[in-house]
Amino acid sequence: MDGDQPVGFLMAFFDVRWRDDDPTDVRSGLWRLNIDAGRQGRGYGRFAVESLAAEVRQRGGTRLITTWVPGEHGPERFYQRLGFQRTGELSGDQVVGALAL
Repeated sequence: MDGDQPVGFLMAFFDVRWRDDDPTDVRSGLWRLNIDAGRQGRGYGRFAVESLAAEVRQRGGTRLITTWVPGEHGPERFYQRLGFQRTGELSGDQVVGALAL
């Protein structure tokens, strides 16, 4: 493997007020996760999500949220294998999932 090539990208948020109408709904989550197509299936995504979950837990969080576009080729199965469950919410056209910490 060529060590100087990027593997992926993760963007997260911590303690963000989720809804304007409910100041108590504060969440931390995974905003974006992209793993290079040639490096998928090697555990990089799992490592990234588990590392983020550990950081949220260390900051006192009890759940990690993310969103995804549903569909046959989407990431839903990946997130479900990690323990995320649909919350029943939508964010635009995306499903909201949560991982209990």
